[in-house]
Amino acid sequence: MADPKYKRVVLKISGEGLCGEDRFGIDGDELGRIAREIKTVGDLGVELAVVVGAGNIVRGAVVAKDSDVEEVTGHYMGMLATVINALAIQDTLESIGVQTRVQSAIGMDRVCEKFIRRRAIRHLEKGRVVIFAAGTGNPFVTTDTCAALRASEVQADAVLKATQVDGVYDADPKTSPTAKLYEHLSFDEAIHKRLRVMDVSAFDLCQQNGIPVIVFNLKHPGNMAAVVRGERIGTLVS
Repeated sequence: MADPKYKRVVLKISGEGLCGEDRFGIDGDELGRIAREIKTVGDLGVELAVVVGAGNIVRGAVVAKDSDVEEVTGHYMGMLATVINALAIQDTLESIGVQTRVQSAIGMDRVCEKFIRRRAIRHLEKGRVVIFAAGTGNPFVTTDTCAALRASEVQADAVLKATQVDGVYDADPKTSPTAKLYEHLSFDEAIHKRLRVMDVSAFDLCQQNGIPVIVFNLKHPGNMAAVVRGERIGTLVS
């Protein structure tokens, strides 16, 4: 088997990636499947960190729109929801023998560590999967940008953006049967085309720090390991 191309990566999973058909909450089967994919990557000797969203539980902007909750408060609610997802991923990984640590951008020492850059790097070097929770700790900043920021801080070789489609398209492949899949995009193209697969700020941060982004389909078994081996899976943004 080929050696991995990327030695240290940050995997970005949306909250919806943990859902089943109900599109809400946490589905045990999906959680287990994702954990096994992560373990496969770790077994290759790759150091892996995870950033997880919370769209399966709460979206701050939506809460604010549909209620009297202020948008800032809604964003903090979303950050706390990512901790719920992180703990679920942690326990599922440890149930299959993967050592983990959860680090939160918001202090909550009864359930996880506070994010400390040097400690996170040390965990990675020891072969532990580090799960970054609570985004950046700031409202109005998405978990995509958090993934780019943490990847820059821990000097990751790549950001793996897990989605439910095969990569980046020029149109929505779920509604447009003629949508074209891009195999490679420059950061400038991704930013100027406003392709929406990641925030502009996330792309910009990765571009500044020379960190490629690989967008791939999490639903296909083996895709995650294939990506870290450098196989042509999904869309490479570099």
